Amino acid sequence: MTIPAEQQRANGRRGRMLRAVLAIVVVTALLVAGLVGTIGALNRTVYSAGGFVEQYLDALARGDTVGALALGGVRPTRADLAAWGQTDEAAHDLPETLLRASVLGGLDNIELASTTATTATDDGTAQTVVFDFDLNGTASSMAFTVERAGTFAGVFHAWQFTASPLAVLQVSVLHERSFTVNGLTLDTRAHSAAEAPTTFSTSATYLAFAPNRYTFEHESAMLTATTSTVRVTAAGPTAVEVDALPNEAMVGQVQSELNKFLDACATQTVLQPTSCPMSFPIDDRIEGTPAWSITAYPTVALTAGELSFEMVATPGQAHIVVEVQSLFDGDISIRNEDVPFTMGLSVVVQPSGALAIQLH
Repeated sequence: MTIPAEQQRANGRRGRMLRAVLAIVVVTALLVAGLVGTIGALNRTVYSAGGFVEQYLDALARGDTVGALALGGVRPTRADLAAWGQTDEAAHDLPETLLRASVLGGLDNIELASTTATTATDDGTAQTVVFDFDLNGTASSMAFTVERAGTFAGVFHAWQFTASPLAVLQVSVLHERSFTVNGLTLDTRAHSAAEAPTTFSTSATYLAFAPNRYTFEHESAMLTATTSTVRVTAAGPTAVEVDALPNEAMVGQVQSELNKFLDACATQTVLQPTSCPMSFPIDDRIEGTPAWSITAYPTVALTAGELSFEMVATPGQAHIVVEVQSLFDGDISIRNEDVPFTMGLSVVVQPSGALAIQLH
């Protein structure tokens, strides 16, 4: 039976259309499968728990503090602060002075070490993520806890830190109020109440990025602290002590002031110079004018006390020459003798930088 030409053409069009539809279905299926595979791969890498933490570390490595702080859970919650021993009142006052790019640096060779599921949550599983990295050339690592925070674009996993990765630097500055950290000079009293009393030692607490290396020091006209470096590779509190002690300039100035004081004492032409440490009591009659000189000044050595730097009672030596007449037989003689003495002092560096010296 011969099929009319018109019907043959119609059958051909239907066949081509069917093949086209099949091709579209196959291509669509392949695209969907590829898209699903791509989404799955991205959720296992870029949008995984490890990928989320890597965004934070990469931001720190680049000095992108805005980007780091914008990630979910980076800023500490009340629960974080309570776990760190911070009261609600203190939580509102924690300075963010150190949350700046200028104190960051030296973080590189960032590599994911491990990811471990911890506890189940409503939106998935909380995970502990450990990263290895070099911190200013020193191999280090840090653990982070993260949890699912829903999705975005309907398909990609979103994450947040379960506990803030930020550190809290509790800085105690002994015998001073200022210190320098990673080149930034701060005053611990900047965030104190205006009516707060002046104290010999001060302290302050600052939010800071972790991981990071912080180098603390103090150098002023009169005080110097030994440089100390702290590698912070854990969230929460880290205690730091900056011990500012008298430097050579301060000791030299105190020694100079002490010597001037004793030289002034030596100008008094009496046996017991007023407010001075030396004296030469005798029972005979003075015939001439006593002449004092200082032959050995006390050597200044300062140690920290509760409220000031102290020089403990330190030996010195004066010399006196005086003509006397014996009350027993009337003989006149010259007393030419060394007179040992001791003295101490207290020193405070005033806010102006001047020294307040109290002799005792």
